[in-house]
Amino acid sequence: MNHDQTIPNNSPKYDERPWGTFTVLDEADGYKVKRIEVLPGKRLSYQKHAQRAEHWFIVAGTAKVTLDGQDIFLKPGEYVDIAVGAAHRIENPGEETVVFIEVQRGGYLGEDDIERLQDDFGRTQG
Repeated sequence: MNHDQTIPNNSPKYDERPWGTFTVLDEADGYKVKRIEVLPGKRLSYQKHAQRAEHWFIVAGTAKVTLDGQDIFLKPGEYVDIAVGAAHRIENPGEETVVFIEVQRGGYLGEDDIERLQDDFGRTQG
């Protein structure tokens, strides 16, 4: 292999967002696995996906998850399953960074399969 040549990768493995960061750990047809960090006092947009379900497994910190209007507090070792089309958000109400593993399952896993219902950073449609 020619080491001067870079292989194009259209899927970012690591990305910084206003609320923290995510790293794509693995992906193939039908699934994607991410490690997501949520900074203290921050939250992701309240959103839903048309084509994927998600499984969130908390590994550090205490997370406040809103799922279809209900709040759930999760500690390390706990998890929540999010069905296709369910409105969901994760928030970090504590002082320690929340780290969780997200497993996405579905026929399409693009970052553009997102409907933001509420967002702290001005990213809602309309």
